[in-house]
Parts: sequence; C-alpha cells; structure tokens
Amino acid sequence: MQIAYTNVARKGLKQMPAKDRAALIAKLEAYAATGEGDVKRLVGSEYFRLRHRDWRAIFEVEDGVLVIRVAHRREVYK
Repeated sequence: MQIAYTNVARKGLKQMPAKDRAALIAKLEAYAATGEGDVKRLVGSEYFRLRHRDWRAIFEVEDGVLVIRVAHRREVYK
C-alpha cells in the first residue's frame, strides 16, 4: 500500500523531534507493507491510530494509507 499525508499531517510531522519523526514514519511504512503494528481502530470512527511513544498518527485505510493527522497524544484527539 502507498502512504499519503494531508497538509495537517505534514505540519504535525515537522513539529516532532527528528528521531521520533523517523521512527513514526518507519512504523507507518511497516504497517502499510504488512498490516501489523501498534494500531487500533478509533471507537465510533473509520479511522485508525498508530502510536509511537507520546505521538499519535491518525489515518484511514482504503486503497492505501492516508495519514490525516500527527500530533502529541494530549492534542491529537481534540
């Protein structure tokens, strides 16, 4: 599967520390390739979340992975 990022997700990635950003992107790529990882479906939503330390990526899966938002855990669900 391919991975696409919204502008909001790109902005969130830029705000992350470089080390965490690289690790989160690697986890997203691994999920897109294998379908496995620390991923859960959000309750009452078609979106999923991937966790890396205190950072979360919210995404949907259709033909590929579309990353909707990336933010710190205290902000991402607002």
